[in-house]
Amino acid sequence: MDEALINRLGGDRITSRQIDELVGLARGVAADGDLNQAEVEFLQKWLAANVAVSEQPVIRTLYSRINEVLADGVLDAEEKATLLETLNSFSSRDFELGEVLKSSTLPLCDPAPTLSFQSRTYCFTGTFIYGQRKHCEQAVTQRGGLCGGLSRKTEVLVVGAYATESWKHSSFGNKILQASDWRDHGAPIAIVSEEHWTRHL
Repeated sequence: MDEALINRLGGDRITSRQIDELVGLARGVAADGDLNQAEVEFLQKWLAANVAVSEQPVIRTLYSRINEVLADGVLDAEEKATLLETLNSFSSRDFELGEVLKSSTLPLCDPAPTLSFQSRTYCFTGTFIYGQRKHCEQAVTQRGGLCGGLSRKTEVLVVGAYATESWKHSSFGNKILQASDWRDHGAPIAIVSEEHWTRHL
């Protein structure tokens, strides 16, 4: 067996061990349904130590997400809720590690509509490559659009790229199912992927 292959197999074992360890950490930190600053900083240190040797995009995404959250030194309620959702998804292996959702499994509009922003109402669900949900919402409001929770007034539901084949059973699946039901009953709501949304920014 050549040295390159041995190194690669060794690297695969390290990555697998990292993922198992991180799943355990995420599960432990999110177990009580709450997060505090010290727990998030601990996760940040672990990710900083491991991100350089990991090939897993999810580890890099989680690391950048935690860095964003801690950038201002304050863990606010919205950031805490988003991070808890992400950690719960990760610790239950809701993520296909390193993969983005195969959009064919979602009830996305086909063909996807051309998106505009002025006075249009958007809702976001899931976990986004673009950044935290508030950053996605800022991108819409800066272009004259509106954002809020899912309601019958919502015109566009954007589904984050990081998800799993079992999205119906995930925490954000309810919004997708509700929007899909409204659309089936004639409501003018578009369900689009994050990738499609970012093309219109």
